[in-house]
Amino acid sequence: MLLNKFLIILLAIFILSTGYVHTLQAQPDLSASLQKIIEQENTANAFWSVTVRNSAGNIIGAHNSEKLVSPASNLKLLTSAAVLDELGSDFRFKTSLYATGSQEGSVWNGNIIIRGMGDPSLSGKFYNDDRFYIMDKLYNALQARGIEKINGRLIGNDSYFDKKAYPDGWSWDDLSFYYAVPISALSFNNNTVDLTVYANGQVGEMPQIEWFPFDTDYVNFINDQIITPPNAEYDEYYQRLLGTNTVLLQSTLPQGYVEKEALSVMDPPRFFLDTFKKYLQNGGIAVEGPNLVDSQPHRWTAARYQQFVVHESPPLRDLLKQLNKESDNFYAEMVLKTAAAERYNTQGTTQLGVALVKEFARSLQLDTSNISLSDGSGMSATTLITTRDLSKLLSAMQQHREFKSFKNSLAVSGRDGSLKNRFKRSSLIGRVQAKTGYVSGVRTLSGYLQTKSNETLIFSIATNHYTANTSYIDSLHERMLEELYATY
Repeated sequence: MLLNKFLIILLAIFILSTGYVHTLQAQPDLSASLQKIIEQENTANAFWSVTVRNSAGNIIGAHNSEKLVSPASNLKLLTSAAVLDELGSDFRFKTSLYATGSQEGSVWNGNIIIRGMGDPSLSGKFYNDDRFYIMDKLYNALQARGIEKINGRLIGNDSYFDKKAYPDGWSWDDLSFYYAVPISALSFNNNTVDLTVYANGQVGEMPQIEWFPFDTDYVNFINDQIITPPNAEYDEYYQRLLGTNTVLLQSTLPQGYVEKEALSVMDPPRFFLDTFKKYLQNGGIAVEGPNLVDSQPHRWTAARYQQFVVHESPPLRDLLKQLNKESDNFYAEMVLKTAAAERYNTQGTTQLGVALVKEFARSLQLDTSNISLSDGSGMSATTLITTRDLSKLLSAMQQHREFKSFKNSLAVSGRDGSLKNRFKRSSLIGRVQAKTGYVSGVRTLSGYLQTKSNETLIFSIATNHYTANTSYIDSLHERMLEELYATY
């Protein structure tokens, strides 16, 4: 008898100490109408997980809420929240131009060094579509000193991050495209070349191509594309040969068609330097020495390093709008490594970034023992989380000092970002602020819903392993929110 009582006490202590008590608490089921949406014939074999909370954070409906799912880009909610917590919404990324040596007349005898510190915005996005904005700023710093010739090298220092270009678990099939570019502390134009294809010749001929920047020879295009009759369908095929900057083009394009595609480049710091050197030369500043990538940390305050100019990015609150509203994987991975570098005062790595995110998740009492993280964007097949924890994150962020910046980074239904073209025929226009997610076979949607009675509901919906059209899955997610909107 005493032994039984002792065992019961031990079991109670185990339950309370491990948090297993959560799985013993009864969860409210979804309403019959929501359950019916899940059980649609076309999604019978898909796996669904749904959690709905009220504004106080209490679960008011759940389905498979404690089962792990692939969140796709819904993971960016956790990444951006953790980075905001670590860096603050006023944080600005810096890119510096240093020089070693001395000047004689219009000649700089020595090296010019560009130090990258993880700025993802060195493109035209925040500079009135001027993609050469950073190049122009660095060029002007040299021109202002009367420099017309650099008798030395252009050096790109990328030591702020480690050299691992991709997180674990990314698919090789994705690495040719803008959404799966290599990550580096010194980057330019989201580490892509922007290809434009003009099918303006005769049927059977090869279409004309051009690319930004400068039709650069940093990449090599093998143009095996063919122009097809005007009524034919466009069939896309692009592949960057792994380990090279050679891109194979084998698309078929209907006559008169114009196609634009951003394709990834290998070795981003060299891409930056190659572009900058051409920019300087076009502006009348000659560079005598070869380009060099330096991945070693330096004491930048030493007297030998002369700082000519520092470029500062827009504040983090603005960059997060690109990350979440536009679901930008490149931004997610860049800010993840930056937060790690700032926190641990060492090279930023994905592994350290993930550790920081998990620490933040624990502070919000998410069940980190049941979360698998391999990246910051959700592209990795080994990244798993529950809708219960995603919704708990969204609930907890309402009390966070950076909640305004966090919520403002989310897409608004029918208005902007990845929700701009959704909910168009719905009463929910402007009433949903959320994060979308998609990888093959995975569609997710998590965020805040303002109901008909102006209640705020927090929701996380994940559909995994579906074979139906993604647009159909989207329609089911939207029907669920319509039901919640009308009911509460």
